[in-house]
Amino acid sequence: MIFDRSEAIKLYTERLYLRLPLPKDYEAWYHLKSLSQNFLKPWEPIWESDHLTRTIFIKRIKWAKNSVANNYAFPFFIFSKTDQILLGGINLDYIRERPSKSAIVGFWIGEPFARKGYMQEALQALVHFAFYELDLSRIEASCLPTNIASRGLLEKSGFKYEGVAQSYLEIAGKWQNHVIYANLRSDRRGNVS
Repeated sequence: MIFDRSEAIKLYTERLYLRLPLPKDYEAWYHLKSLSQNFLKPWEPIWESDHLTRTIFIKRIKWAKNSVANNYAFPFFIFSKTDQILLGGINLDYIRERPSKSAIVGFWIGEPFARKGYMQEALQALVHFAFYELDLSRIEASCLPTNIASRGLLEKSGFKYEGVAQSYLEIAGKWQNHVIYANLRSDRRGNVS
């Protein structure tokens, strides 16, 4: 994978490219999120009534630009290289500098593109970017214990189970426990030094 240091940050993999959202992405995003709403609902916070509006989308874009400029977060959209179709999104968020040098990853995929290996490819690109371009040491991820697809994805992508966070996030209208995973640039687990 290649990191493009030009003004518009892009990450490339064999089948995908990841880039920051742009205003022109609204229609594709709206269509994919609307189409996938029932598929995503069990794993996400309850959507506000204005969740899919252009106004909120533009606010998210402004937040994304500001976050990248200040090195707080890198919220990417995932596109197919062959036809430039939006497949989903992946965020590197809550970036912390020394001494932690860590961040949290979150992701979603449109229902038509689930279980085709796209998210694993995107996650591997994001992990590489975090470790070797941003010089982070640790990436954390969480999901509901019942989200077998996300748990499998994280485990296949080098994340290791670390435990359960009680009432960690409000998902689907209630506070829910989450399983916590982490990926370390230099896996020091099990070492005493």
